[in-house]
Amino acid sequence: MTLSALAAFWAVSFLFVITPGVDWAYAISAGMRGRFVVPAVAGLLSGHIVATLIVAAGVGGLVMQVPFALTALTLAGAGYLLWLGLNLLLSPATPVQGAAAATGTWSGWAAKGLCVSGLNPKVILLFLALLPQFTNPLAVWPVPLQILALGMLHAFSCALVYLAVGFGARAVLSTRPVAALFVSRLSGAAMIVIALVLAAERLFALG
Repeated sequence: MTLSALAAFWAVSFLFVITPGVDWAYAISAGMRGRFVVPAVAGLLSGHIVATLIVAAGVGGLVMQVPFALTALTLAGAGYLLWLGLNLLLSPATPVQGAAAATGTWSGWAAKGLCVSGLNPKVILLFLALLPQFTNPLAVWPVPLQILALGMLHAFSCALVYLAVGFGARAVLSTRPVAALFVSRLSGAAMIVIALVLAAERLFALG
C-alpha cells in the first residue's frame, strides 16, 4: 500500500465523515448533555472498527449475499435509531438539563454510540464498496491487513470530526437554551427520518 493510496482514501473518507448524519446527531446530543462527548464518540468509533473487522474478515460479503441477514440488520438499526430519535424529541437535551443533571453513565453513552454506528447497515455497505478499492493484492501487506489500516485511518478522521462536533455543540449552545432545544429536536428528527428511510429502502428492496 502506497502513501498516495492512503492519501486518496483519506480524502474520500473525510468527505463522508464531514457529511452530517446520525453520528453527528448523536455527538451533538452528547455535547448538550455535558460530559459525555468522549464516551459517546468512543462508542461511535467502536462501531466503525467493528464494521472494519467484519469487512476484513470477509463476513460482510456473506451478509450482503443473505437477504434475511441484511434485512434483520437494517430493521434492527432503524428501530434503534427511531427509539433514540423519539427520546430526543420527547426529552430534548438543553444546557440547563445537562448542567443540572447529566443523565446516564459513560458506559451507557459508549454502548449507545456502538449501537448507533454498529447497527447502521450504511456503514458496512460503505466499507464494502470503499475499502477494497484502495487495496492492492500484490502489496507486501495482505488485503485484510490493508483493510484494517484503512479502517483505522477512517476511525481517526471520525474521532477528530465527531469530537469537534460534540465539544463545539457544547460550547456554542451552552448559553443559548432556545437554540439548543431546536438543535436537539432537529437531531431527534434527523434520526427518525434516517430510520424510516433505512427501513423503507430495505422493505422496498424485498418487494
